Amino acid sequence: MIVLGIETSCDETGVAVVEDGRIRSSLIGQQIELHARYGGVVPELASRAHLRTLNPAIGQALDHAGVSARELDAIAVTVGPGFIGSLLVGVSAAKALALVFGIPLIGVNHLEGHVEAAFLDRPGLEPPLVGLIVSGGHTMIVWLPEHGRFEILGATIDDAAGEAFDKIARFVGLGYPGGPEIDRLARDGNPAAHRFPRALMAEPSYDFSLSGLKTAVIRWVRERRARGEEFDLPDFAASFQEAIVEVQVAKTLRAAEEKGASSVVVAGGVAANSRLRALMLEEGGRRGLDVVIPPVELCTDNGAMIAAAGIRRLARGERTPLDAGPDPNLALA
Repeated sequence: MIVLGIETSCDETGVAVVEDGRIRSSLIGQQIELHARYGGVVPELASRAHLRTLNPAIGQALDHAGVSARELDAIAVTVGPGFIGSLLVGVSAAKALALVFGIPLIGVNHLEGHVEAAFLDRPGLEPPLVGLIVSGGHTMIVWLPEHGRFEILGATIDDAAGEAFDKIARFVGLGYPGGPEIDRLARDGNPAAHRFPRALMAEPSYDFSLSGLKTAVIRWVRERRARGEEFDLPDFAASFQEAIVEVQVAKTLRAAEEKGASSVVVAGGVAANSRLRALMLEEGGRRGLDVVIPPVELCTDNGAMIAAAGIRRLARGERTPLDAGPDPNLALA
C-alpha cells in the first residue's frame, strides 16, 4: 500500500509518502521564525502558513517519492486534536485529493500517529506495550494491548511537559521554542544543583502535574532576582529538566512493570529531549525492558507517522466519510 500522509495539527506542515512501512519521502515545513517574536504558536498565523505551503509540499513529496497521485491507495490526514484552523487546512486538502482521485480518505488521531512512529522505526515491534506520549499539548501514559486500541492509564491534570518547558524558558529569557533551548543548556549543567518538586511522584496513579513545579520554579527565580543573586543557567536548566523527566520515566516504567509489558515506546515532540531519551533507555534497560524511541525527525510532527497509521487503518478496512470534519479535541481512547 502507498499512502500520502498530511499533518497540519499545529505549526509544522508535514507531508510524506509511505509504502508498507517504508518512508519514500518526508517533508516538514517549520514555522519557528514566524512565531518566535510572540514566544509561542499563534493559531491564525499557523493556519495561514499551512495554506501557503501545503500544496507545494504535497507536490514535492510525490516527486521525491517518485510516485504519481494516481498510484496512491489512500490519503491519510490528521483530524485532531490540534488547532481547528490548522486542521481544516490539512483535512480540506486531503478531502479534495481523495475526491479527485477516487481513493479512500483515512482520518488519523494525531497522538496515534506519534505512537505509530515507533513502529516505523522498529518494524518488528508488536503490542502489547506501554507508551509515553509527551508533547507541547499532551503528556500521558497509554496501554496498547493491540494495534488500534488505546487505554489511557494516566495524563497530566494541568500543564503538558512541552508547555512547561516553553513557559519557563520564556520566563528566564531563553529563545523559542523553549524545550530545545533548555535541553541545550542542560547538557552543560548539573541536574542535582537545585532540588525542584517532583509532583505526584509518590502517588499510585499514573497522572502528572506540572503547574506546581512551574510555580515553584518561577518563585525560586523571582526570589533570587529580588536579592540580586546570579544563578548558573545550565545548572538551572538541568535541574528543572530533571524534575520533569524523572517523574515521566519513573511512572512510565512502573506502568510497564505493573502491566507486564516487555516494551516501552516514547513518542511525541518532547521525546526529542536528550535527557528523557538517555534516562528512559538507561532505567528501562536496567529493568530488562525494550525501550523504543524513534529518531528525532520522527518525534516531531511529521506526515510519515500519519501515513503509517493510515496504512494500518486501511488494512483493517477503515474509511473516513468525505463529509467528516476535524475535531480539535479528539480523544485518543
